[in-house]
Amino acid sequence: MDEMEANQFREFGKAMIDYTAEYLENIRDRRVLPTVEPGYLRPLIPENAPEKPEKWEDVLKDVEKVIMPGITHWHSPRFHAYFPTANSYPAIVADILSGAIACIGFTWIASPACTELEVVMLDWLGKALGLPKEFLACSGGKGGGVIQGTASEATLVALLGAKAKAIAVEKKKHPEMKESEIIAKLVGYTSSQSHSSVERAGLLGGVRLRSLQPDASNKLRGETVEQAIKEDREAGLIPFYCVATLGTTSSCTFDRLDEIGPVCNENEVWLHVDAAYAGSSFICPEYRYLMKGIERADSFNFNPHKWLLVNFDCSAMWLKDPSWLVNAFNVDPLYLKHEQQGSAPDYRHWQIPLGRRFRALKLWFVLRLYGLENLQAHIRKHIALAHYFESKVRGDDRFEITEEVLMGLVCFRLKGTNELNEVLLKKINGKGVIHLVPSKIRDTYFLRLAICSRFTEENDIDVSWKEVKEAADEVLAEQKQ
Repeated sequence: MDEMEANQFREFGKAMIDYTAEYLENIRDRRVLPTVEPGYLRPLIPENAPEKPEKWEDVLKDVEKVIMPGITHWHSPRFHAYFPTANSYPAIVADILSGAIACIGFTWIASPACTELEVVMLDWLGKALGLPKEFLACSGGKGGGVIQGTASEATLVALLGAKAKAIAVEKKKHPEMKESEIIAKLVGYTSSQSHSSVERAGLLGGVRLRSLQPDASNKLRGETVEQAIKEDREAGLIPFYCVATLGTTSSCTFDRLDEIGPVCNENEVWLHVDAAYAGSSFICPEYRYLMKGIERADSFNFNPHKWLLVNFDCSAMWLKDPSWLVNAFNVDPLYLKHEQQGSAPDYRHWQIPLGRRFRALKLWFVLRLYGLENLQAHIRKHIALAHYFESKVRGDDRFEITEEVLMGLVCFRLKGTNELNEVLLKKINGKGVIHLVPSKIRDTYFLRLAICSRFTEENDIDVSWKEVKEAADEVLAEQKQ
């Protein structure tokens, strides 16, 4: 039976590889947004699971019949919503191997290669970004990297580490204080433009976070954080955590890390840097100025699974001193202990879940099979395409660019009311040729066009601009009637 199953797997695996390659190579031909309504899928499949096994061929046929009608094609060259989610053949192949090995790498002994490759890959990646040596395991210090599932997890993990550190520091200063009393006084800081996951981390971590107003360019400044810390100390609170964003979700704006860092260091506030999307660009030396001040951070995170051709999930996080996490998360039952403890990381102490997949394989395959030069070319190409679309928008005096274009995101709008731009977006997405999402800053509603697919070329941008321009023609004509 095993040999029969193996032969069937080879047959089905080859068919699925062919289907996947054909899907990606011809994805331009598919409508970006599905036209289905909620509940579309249930009538397409039986009410109950089959009693007897079905044929591989029938399952594969149903992928096109049942699944594809309900897929939003994130890798279409005309998908411009949110931010990219990375995709590449080396990463897909690495995921196949990870699925085959199927280890649960919560300790070193559970699969030594799973842990050790991750340690080395985070050093490779950290060096490629130009991170300070204090973040790297190879430096011989305390620092090191870990792969989290998402940037949201990294923000929460950093907050919990900062919380554990703050409690320990305050208990040393005031042994008479109860832990609950200390927690009630803790306060953290972030920009109103930070991702919603930062606010959520505060909720999950059981601490208050203050949302601070950025400057006129939507950047959080050091003086704003300093003033907030001063106010809170005077009110008897304990500042302990701050999140600076390099590449905000709404507009890809970069907080002034070089100003925020010294303020946090001087006030013993843990500084976490969230560079979920834009962090990939730091493999290009010309964009590293955007992380000036990174040496002041306690933790740093970005998502290779957004822009560095590594399939989801793979969120890279570095810490200067992971011991605060290890101590906070350390629950060490006998069945998880092993003789090599302490000589290599047990990554279960660096994350929220216990279990973890062999995600470092994706980094290893992608970094080796592309090389840094091709990854840099990928980033530069996306940024160039964004500037190409920006030039189209600037060439039509009916439109305006609302934010500086630094990465692969263009924020733009029709000159006029928010309602006018809401109608414009609805018309664009209703046609299904391209897909955009909006945002709003200071009551100004605008459209976001992100360069998302590795397949996108200039002619795709021409199509996207044509869709935007024609929709604008229709909206403005309707307005005159």
